[in-house]
Amino acid sequence: MLAGVVPCPSGWLAATAKLQGITISPEDPQVFSELLAVLDYKPAFDVVALFCPVGLPDSSVARGRRCDRDARRLLGWPRSGAVVSAPGRDVVTGVAQVGKGPSLAGMSAISRHRARRIAEVDQHMAPYWQRTVVEVHAEMSFYQLNDDRPLRFSKRKNAGIEERRLLLEARIPGVERILDARLRGVRVEHLADAAACLWTARRIVSRAVERVPEDPEWDSMGLRMEIVR
Repeated sequence: MLAGVVPCPSGWLAATAKLQGITISPEDPQVFSELLAVLDYKPAFDVVALFCPVGLPDSSVARGRRCDRDARRLLGWPRSGAVVSAPGRDVVTGVAQVGKGPSLAGMSAISRHRARRIAEVDQHMAPYWQRTVVEVHAEMSFYQLNDDRPLRFSKRKNAGIEERRLLLEARIPGVERILDARLRGVRVEHLADAAACLWTARRIVSRAVERVPEDPEWDSMGLRMEIVR
């Protein structure tokens, strides 16, 4: 059982599939209100490719973690802008405890929403989970799908959605079951991102992935800070 999981307004969108031999069979995507529901899902997922930071610096660092910086260099302009620096644990701890206050001052609504999702991951993640839960980035997944070339268009443009759909359809038979789903609060770009993360989950099982960076940093909680593609 594989899952590509991305944050969405109502929780966590999971694009799931069964892998039998070399054949991947996509299922109907689901929205989970909490990440813990994904981690506790039965039958358990063998790989969760999670589009959210795993492992954080104790305090925010200019331009983010090394994996964030390396991912931007790999993608190049303008797709590098899709890689947002992970906040420090001091920021997300405040979010998890109070949901508001000085740690969120000056942040946009999108940033506050993102910080809460990161706080949720940080609350539940432990080193042993990294055997199953792997940080990925949808734009890095599409970079790999596109033969290690950055995509031409933003996912917020119709041309970008079509560009991503064509790449997914060429690699995942039956991916339309994910891309054409209609779920409350889930936009088409969420579905495309989740499907791309599912593709990376498939690569993780076959041990065909690359890690950014190859020699990762470790945070103070013993978590590897890396992005897999």
